[in-house]
Amino acid sequence: MSHHQEPLRTVLVTGGAGYIGSHVVYCLAKTRRYKIISVDNHHNSHSSALNQVSQLMQDELPQNATEQDRQSTEFDSYNIDLTRSEQLRGVFDKYGKGGIWGVIHIAAYKAVGESTEIPLTYYENNVSATVKLLQIMDEYDCTRIVYSSSATVYGTPPDVPIPETTRLQADSPYGRSKVMSETVIQDLCQSQPGRWLAVALRYFNPAGAHPSGRIGEDPVGKPLNLLPILAHMAIGRIDDSTLKVFGNDYPTRDGTCVRDYLHVIDLASGHLLALDALINKDSKVFHDKPQGKYKAYNLGKGRGQSVLEMIEAMRKATGFNYKSVIVGRRAGDVPDLTADPSLAEKELGFKAPQDLETMCRDLWNWQSKHPKGFDST
Repeated sequence: MSHHQEPLRTVLVTGGAGYIGSHVVYCLAKTRRYKIISVDNHHNSHSSALNQVSQLMQDELPQNATEQDRQSTEFDSYNIDLTRSEQLRGVFDKYGKGGIWGVIHIAAYKAVGESTEIPLTYYENNVSATVKLLQIMDEYDCTRIVYSSSATVYGTPPDVPIPETTRLQADSPYGRSKVMSETVIQDLCQSQPGRWLAVALRYFNPAGAHPSGRIGEDPVGKPLNLLPILAHMAIGRIDDSTLKVFGNDYPTRDGTCVRDYLHVIDLASGHLLALDALINKDSKVFHDKPQGKYKAYNLGKGRGQSVLEMIEAMRKATGFNYKSVIVGRRAGDVPDLTADPSLAEKELGFKAPQDLETMCRDLWNWQSKHPKGFDST
């Protein structure tokens, strides 16, 4: 009998309908080892994303699939807000004490610029919500968490590529909300050594989409990140077709900012490895953490791409002739955020093999099949 016929472990994914969440749910479902619960308030996501994932999973089921295999392709999905404890408690209550094995906490607001304008909203939604989630997990004896952190926790790092030992000195409310949440989780793990197990994943820049083109990034409102902007331009969703490049006098190869892009499916697969590390408290990831089972890892490729290089890669993928104009630097932009992913490689077995060309091709495949995102019929 194959290993996945052990009983399914129930995992709750917050932000499960979002760009990263939907790809994580897909990767979890693909293992057929998990019963998946998604909670999402659809502030920046679409409920149809999970229908697409479910459809994908059913299409991929083999002829001889067992009943349990089928169950692993069906998700329980709840439209709730994590800042409202009673809504979340209602979900945990359905499964009872010990009913939910672990949580992958992805839900957050994530726009650096916006966070400087409405910091309270960011602290409420990213920090308070995390505290409330942990309190309810504690009540229901669910003491394993994989937390979505971010490269922004490093602020302007002294050294690039960036190892996890770099001092955390975020320089935006968004980045600080991630540092605070990491700190809360670490304090919790240290207060009850061995009861709580946590892995924080510091994402660099996820890109691309599932190769089927059925799910992908579909921001609510105006896209704020470079790749969705370039995809929207090529599909004709942005009227002003001149891209503003903020600064070309940075100390980088071509003077524009450098970021570490990795394929969203590679990023999602990192969450599976993190869950595997939480299966037992003697897991080798905690070998150097006797005082509390908490560990943070970078998820990146360890290779940076500049803004100009990204524009060129997207031009190749889309055939669209981008026009760009150099404008002044944007406050808060860091010259180079490139990961040193060697710790995740060594301890989790993490790899991000897919290249830039594939990321751009998959992004364009998704965008051209869904010119209006999930609302495209």
